[in-house]
Amino acid sequence: MAKLNADEAHPNPGETTEDYVPSSSGAHGGVRRIKDWPEGERPREKLLSRGAEVLSDAELIALILRTGNANSKTTAVDLARLLLQEFSDLFRLSRATTSELCRISGVGPAKAAELQAVFELARRMGDQHLLPKAQFSSADAVFRRYRNRFLHYNKEVFMVLMLDAKNRLIRDMRISEGSLTASIVHPREVFSAVVRESAAGVIFLHNHPSGDPSPSREDISITQRLKSGGDLLGIRVLDHIIIGHDSFTSLADDGHC
Repeated sequence: MAKLNADEAHPNPGETTEDYVPSSSGAHGGVRRIKDWPEGERPREKLLSRGAEVLSDAELIALILRTGNANSKTTAVDLARLLLQEFSDLFRLSRATTSELCRISGVGPAKAAELQAVFELARRMGDQHLLPKAQFSSADAVFRRYRNRFLHYNKEVFMVLMLDAKNRLIRDMRISEGSLTASIVHPREVFSAVVRESAAGVIFLHNHPSGDPSPSREDISITQRLKSGGDLLGIRVLDHIIIGHDSFTSLADDGHC
């Protein structure tokens, strides 16, 4: 007999190991298994015959979950709807931790890992568009390129984009994680990496997990210190962009760079 892994051996209570929630006549009070649904309504068959774009968010999540909750006699689609209801939307669901996901009845470590893996792949796919030599002509272009990378961070993350003389990306680098303070973001640490890459200019990025990109006094103070450091080294500080959920603030546009 094959040895079960830890997640399979100790599933979350109610997490069935079959493809769909088991059912018997009369025992489920009218609840049907997904495989008993008309073929055109089953998420898997629907995707194969009509394409993934026709599926709802809940149906796509159900295909990842694969199974429902035997204890509550719900299908994978029901469980997916419960997750969306609990976390409000896909964005908040993508940021959920393992412990937060496992609080949902029917979701164990295995299902939580599957969801987190899919969301991480989506983030990495977005990052693959950030190829070396990508040219940035505006703060809006930077925001559109980097927004998805910052969406899942629950803490402030400070990053530097290193550019050549034509504002083409050489590389990006994370400098710090946590509340932005002068002790964490010091010009010496920031520009040592920039000098090694022989970058002609830089754009600084950081996020506000609250979603509001309005700059704080500390944001403005750090920007001015970094601008002074860049001037001394002959490195252009083109902008410091604060990323929110749906909008951004350019400190260069506000006159601070």
